[in-house]
Formats: sequence, structure tokens, C-alpha cells
Amino acid sequence: MRTTVLLMSVDEAALLRHSLPRALEQEGAEVIVVNNGSTDDTDAVAREHGVRCMRLGRRLSYAEATNEALEVADGDAVLLLNADCFLEPGFVAAAAPRLREPGVGSVAPKLIRTEGPLPGQRLDALDAAGMVVDRRRKNTLVGHGRPSLAYDTPGEAFGVDGAAALYRRETLEDCAVEGLVLDPALERWASDVDLAWRARVLGWRCAYEPGAVAYHVRCYSPSTRSNMPERDRRLQFRNRYLMIVKNDTARSAARDAPRILAFEALALGFALVRERHLLRGYGEAARLLQGARRQRALIRERARGRVVPPVPFGLEPRP
Repeated sequence: MRTTVLLMSVDEAALLRHSLPRALEQEGAEVIVVNNGSTDDTDAVAREHGVRCMRLGRRLSYAEATNEALEVADGDAVLLLNADCFLEPGFVAAAAPRLREPGVGSVAPKLIRTEGPLPGQRLDALDAAGMVVDRRRKNTLVGHGRPSLAYDTPGEAFGVDGAAALYRRETLEDCAVEGLVLDPALERWASDVDLAWRARVLGWRCAYEPGAVAYHVRCYSPSTRSNMPERDRRLQFRNRYLMIVKNDTARSAARDAPRILAFEALALGFALVRERHLLRGYGEAARLLQGARRQRALIRERARGRVVPPVPFGLEPRP
């Protein structure tokens, strides 16, 4: 199985100098650097390593840039990789075979936290063993902050975090809505969750493979949220509602209504008392609702006639 690595850099040349060689070490992988409107040495780093560099004409959102990059990826599998994620040797060799399993459309690796690209900056803490949408319809990173030796058994995850996400090409093509794999309306935060949820709706599974290890400098997580700009927190807040409208069903929402409503009450209270800027997220979601409903109809039409198990909210690999 041939793998195309789409390595995204957004003014991250300093990190790319470390993550690009790690990606090039992966057997059977073609690497393309995606320069998303960078003004630093991203192009030069790609040239130094003799790697194709796809330079976008202007700075795009993560979702838009990824959609553009997917147009040039021709591997049987595609690894979406951020410049702040450093692959260990054998990452692709461990992860790619899982895509041959029946119904598996993506593979979640074991991500370990690090403060930078150097070995001395690594932390004894898990970054993510995949990601999950629970029965409250809240998404989170599996195992974030647990010891790095935890979650060492292969299994199944709800979905794969976008920092290092390996997808079968067939799955990405199946999940494309109106020709786009990631929803531009979501911009950045949770666009990977939306894709993973959509894949579940269409019947694709996600394998968790702890043998595929990478070290990741996490920007937005439960442990860093308080340091993020207000707009980023509001974007994550509002995107949850758009994902629910696009991907959930009335039946499953009714089943989990007590959990969902209890969480909604807590979220509203938190916004009123602690972060009033989040209240604007309700209005932003409302303005984007029409597009979400249109995509929902297209997704449901595609899923019609397929024998698909219920979406496994809360599914996590074994610790």
C-alpha cells in the first residue's frame, strides 16, 4: 500500500527541519510539503531535502488547505501530518497494514506529548490514543495526560486526531461532501472530528495502532485550552453544534437526550459565568445551520441502503 504524506507547515520551518526528515524515513511513503501561506523558510527546507513543496497562494484555514492538498495526493493511503508532529521510525510500516482490515478506513496512532522536536523535550505523558465523541456529543482526546506507556494494546477508536491521521484513500473519497473532505465552515478546530464522525455514519471503522508512535507539540487540548485565544475557543464551541446537525440522528439524540441536555445546561452556565464570549458561538452556529443541514441531507442519502452499525459514541481503545 503506497502512502502519501501531506506535511502541513504554517510558518513552521523550524519544526519542519525536524519533522520532514522523520517523514522521509518512512518506508514506502511519498512526502509532499504543503506550504500554507508561510513567510518563513518552509520552501527552502523542502528544497534542502529534495521534496516537492505545494505552495498555496494565500493563507487558508486548515480545512481549506487540507482539501487543496488532497487534490495532489495519489497514494492508496494518505497521512495528514502537522509540522509539529515527529514520526518515530516504522510509523507507516506499523499503521498502514491496519487499513487492510475489513471496514477499516483510518488508523489512529499513539501520540506522545513533547514540548519540541528534541529528545530532551519529550514528556512522559500521552497526547492522544485516538479521539472520541461521547454520549454527550462532546469530543475529546483519548488518554490525554496519562503515562506514555498506557494504551499499549491495539484495538479500535472512535476516530483519529488530525495531527497524524492515516486514511484509506477510498474512505476520504467516500466521505467527501460537495467535493470537499473537510468542511470549510468548521475552519480548523474539530474539522478532524467531523470527518471521523462522518466516516462512522458511512460505515467506516478506525483502528488504534500503538505500534505507530509519534511525538506531538499539542496546541489545543484540555491541558492548553485556557491559553488559547477567545476566537479559537468559540470556534470549537460552535463547531460542536454544526457536527451534531450534520452527523447525528433523531433516534440516537433522543436516546442520549438526558446526557446531552445536562451537558448543554452546564455549557450555557459556564459561558454565562466564566466565558461570556462563547455566547456568540450560538449565533455563529445558527448562521451556518443551513449549510450543515444541506450537508446532512447529502450524507444521509449516501448512507441509504448501507448496513451500518450505530455510531459507537464513547468508544475508546483499552487503556
